[in-house]
Amino acid sequence: MENSDLLSNDLQVSHPVQSYLLETAKWAKFLSILGFIGCGVMIIFAFVFPAIMSLVPTPAGPGAQAMSTMKGLFTVIYLVLAILFFFPCLFLYRFSIKVPSSLRVINQEQFEESLMNLKSTFKFYGIVCIVILSFYALAIIVGIIGAMFH
Repeated sequence: MENSDLLSNDLQVSHPVQSYLLETAKWAKFLSILGFIGCGVMIIFAFVFPAIMSLVPTPAGPGAQAMSTMKGLFTVIYLVLAILFFFPCLFLYRFSIKVPSSLRVINQEQFEESLMNLKSTFKFYGIVCIVILSFYALAIIVGIIGAMFH
């Protein structure tokens, strides 16, 4: 098979590819809406959980101060996570809206924007995976060093 350069040729979006993209857009819309709902639940939970924890009696002394700090920290962490995960949902939603529209009216610019949003979604999740794996690696290294000196 000849190795052709796709960038120098026109890449055709055939009918099967269009149907795959349209089906992908439907699932992307579903997942992005679930993601938006999840972000909303996280925001609500960020404020409701500390309020519920306020109802739990805490012992007087240093434990009360630590509990108050933990509630504030919990709220901040959940709000940051909700805002952080809002963006991939937004990118995925934009992809799901622009693909069908671009295929319907055959708009190359809109088609490229939709794929750019899909790329941004995967890039975000890739970076998040790298960060999480880095934290795991750091935790393992710290654990090993701690075990050696214990």
